[in-house]
Amino acid sequence: MTCLTDHRDLSRATATGYLFLLRLFSSFINIWSSCSNGSCQVVDSCSHSTDCGPGLFCGNCPALGKTQPFCIRGQATIPTSVIGGLPFNKYSWLVTHNSFSIVDAPALPGVQRFTFYNQEDTVTNQLKNGVRGLMLDMYDFNGDIWLCHSFRGQCFNFTAFKPAINTLREVEAFLSKNPSEIVTIIIEDYVHTPKGLTKLFKNAGLDKYWFPVSKMPKKGEDWPTVTEMVKANHRLLVFTSVASKEEEEGIAYQWKYLLENEAGDPGVKPGSCPNRKESQPFNSKTASLFLMNYFPTYPVEDEACKEHSAPLADMIRTCYKAAGSMMPNFLAVNFYLRSDGGGVFYDLDRMNGQRLCGCNTIAACQAGAPFGSCKNISMPTPSPMTNSVGSFSGPVQFSTSTSTVYHPNHLIIALFSFPWIISLFFWNR
Repeated sequence: MTCLTDHRDLSRATATGYLFLLRLFSSFINIWSSCSNGSCQVVDSCSHSTDCGPGLFCGNCPALGKTQPFCIRGQATIPTSVIGGLPFNKYSWLVTHNSFSIVDAPALPGVQRFTFYNQEDTVTNQLKNGVRGLMLDMYDFNGDIWLCHSFRGQCFNFTAFKPAINTLREVEAFLSKNPSEIVTIIIEDYVHTPKGLTKLFKNAGLDKYWFPVSKMPKKGEDWPTVTEMVKANHRLLVFTSVASKEEEEGIAYQWKYLLENEAGDPGVKPGSCPNRKESQPFNSKTASLFLMNYFPTYPVEDEACKEHSAPLADMIRTCYKAAGSMMPNFLAVNFYLRSDGGGVFYDLDRMNGQRLCGCNTIAACQAGAPFGSCKNISMPTPSPMTNSVGSFSGPVQFSTSTSTVYHPNHLIIALFSFPWIISLFFWNR
């Protein structure tokens, strides 16, 4: 009996050893066969951004339970590079909400900034990654015009970011280097200095790209084609929230030309796409551009990847129906790089595919082919089809864990749980 027991123990040990070696061998096979060195596509596992293909970075989305790193889309397809020559209002573009309100942006010397953050990389990098619309809050401050994320119509040293001309010079450098690109700037305007914005844009060298108000359609007709805009060098559209500046400075009044849904929490409520009160009604026939806001009132970085998954696609469909089957021309978001894979870029591909060629993604469009003639292509698009790629370093690369990333908005949100602070911040907004 002793010999029999020993034999069984030996057999079990041998079987266990074989099983261990088999698992070890399988692990080596998986490692050997996994993608790396730029060959990984969207949602493929990765350990570093260099594992992922062009326009992708290595990140995760703990808000959806996806803690292990995988390749995430980080760059838009520029629709005019696929189907060009159409009126400007026939395209959909990515817009960053509070483009200047960047995590880790330096505060004024000796000042602790106290405000919300909405983006994670520079405006230059945003433009390189396919962002074509910038939302900028401009204020009189320190004898100049500054970008601030503030309240009560006043900029404070603890809400200030930088002189606006610094960011506008980034835009000028981009337009100068990319002569076929068009950029839109939407200003939340608290500038009271006479002709202040006119002088600002001229000093930044942007007046030479200015799209004149006189040429903007005012009865809901089509805009000039992108080809015509590029040929005339009218490659910068600027809108202000102050109606009087259209006559005073030749800056287009935003809600005369743009339909818009509510910003903040009302704009992300499932199944609802309410009209912004300053905007014309969605059924208006005098505006041919539609700005869709999709960002919560309180921005939280590590929740953005969840917001930019299925809920975003659902909201685009909701707003499309609410606007009478009008596809948004501008999609404004916080933390545009964060998603569970394709994110805002995937949704923009779908929007442009449907409106430009009748296909489920712009990657299936064929220039010169009849509308509805689509290439057979899998979804989502493996990687974007543009040449100029921004970087994906800093807070957007979470190759280990997002718990190591500092989230300053968490502190602000905690403080804003006190009602008196909320009323102070949003008073007269």
